[in-house]
Amino acid sequence: MEIVMRTDVTFPSNGLMLAGHLYTPDAPGPRTEAPHPLPAIVVGHPASGVKEQAAGLYAERLAREGFVTLAFDAAHQGESEGVPRGLEDPDQRVEDIKAAVSFLGVRPEVDPDRIGALGICASGGYVVPAAATDHRIGAVATVSAADIGRQFREGADGTQDPAVVRGMLDAAAAARSAEARGEGAGVFPIFPATEEEARALGPHTFDGWEYYRTDRARHPRSAEAFTWNSVDRIVTFEPFRFVSLIAPRPLLMIVGTEAVTSHMTTEAFADAGEPKRLHWIDGASHVDLYDKDKYVTPAVAELTAFFRKRLGDASPVG
Repeated sequence: MEIVMRTDVTFPSNGLMLAGHLYTPDAPGPRTEAPHPLPAIVVGHPASGVKEQAAGLYAERLAREGFVTLAFDAAHQGESEGVPRGLEDPDQRVEDIKAAVSFLGVRPEVDPDRIGALGICASGGYVVPAAATDHRIGAVATVSAADIGRQFREGADGTQDPAVVRGMLDAAAAARSAEARGEGAGVFPIFPATEEEARALGPHTFDGWEYYRTDRARHPRSAEAFTWNSVDRIVTFEPFRFVSLIAPRPLLMIVGTEAVTSHMTTEAFADAGEPKRLHWIDGASHVDLYDKDKYVTPAVAELTAFFRKRLGDASPVG
């Protein structure tokens, strides 16, 4: 028996069609729709990720608990539409989450008054401004939340030399001029080329390199490069600036005790209004929470309890 059903779906976002995987609780025997509308959760993937990786894992695990879940590829990435490929546009990413809520809200198996959002890594940032201004999102959760703008400005640990971002902005400006001359959108690699280079840049960089660039979680549609015109869009993005606007809707933030980005979660959490909960996963790094079962399992348990309490009961299947 299938624990959950996964259906390929598409839906529009700012004139682009996004590709998603809709996970619905299954039951023995023939059934084409849920017996009653269920709570649903939008799940956003990390920057450079695709729906088949961390977002899909969490979506499938939460569907086992009785939620309808939707993991989808951001515009310009994965199987979704958008040219140039590899554009990471924070404003579009926020709009994508709102579009996913719209898609779920008209599904017959979904209760439109019980929709939550979960963001992983950069999407942990994107779900915050999405929920801050979209009151259809009834509960918000993050896993290894990252402020992508701050990460570009300061580095994951906050110690990056300011010259780095200045150099990237110089390159982004030059690339825009080159594009105006008809030379196309320039790109830059997201990850080091080799394991040796990744290890030399520290555990956090190596962890990401191993996840995306080896058999651990490599996927052919996962972005290997971003466009240079992503950089000036990203650098001024401040996803947690209006985190207080989520209240009085509830917020759960999950982070590993060994995550180099944990300060981003704790500082955002401090600015958030009640009700809120900060949950630590002992021993987990930022990327460990993408896929390692010893860390994902307790994270999913915490998410399940949170969304059940805040969105209503969703009985587990199987």
